[in-house]
Amino acid sequence: MRELSGEALWRRIQAGDHVRLIDVREPEEYYGSGHIPGAELIPMGEIPAALSRIPKHEEVVFVCRSGNRSGQVCLFLSRLGYERVVNLAGGMIEWPGPVAYGPEPGES
Repeated sequence: MRELSGEALWRRIQAGDHVRLIDVREPEEYYGSGHIPGAELIPMGEIPAALSRIPKHEEVVFVCRSGNRSGQVCLFLSRLGYERVVNLAGGMIEWPGPVAYGPEPGES
């Protein structure tokens, strides 16, 4: 499983790279504890039902609080043939960039 540090991800975002981010925490964590701006929320327990929303051949970085749940999701998806899943090592605990609270623009 590929991992990316928070610092490396933040540098990529600052450089203008489009990075697809999926946060696998529960809604109360995502909204209340903050999330990386632009990250899509798909709680870990909903991943099996949301496979059609996750591109199989594009890089997707998965995020949680510490990197544990997102790492489990990456392993699960890798076994299903997802080729470019990446775990954010250290999760939000190690994230050095900005944090958004509440829903993303356009989200209800």
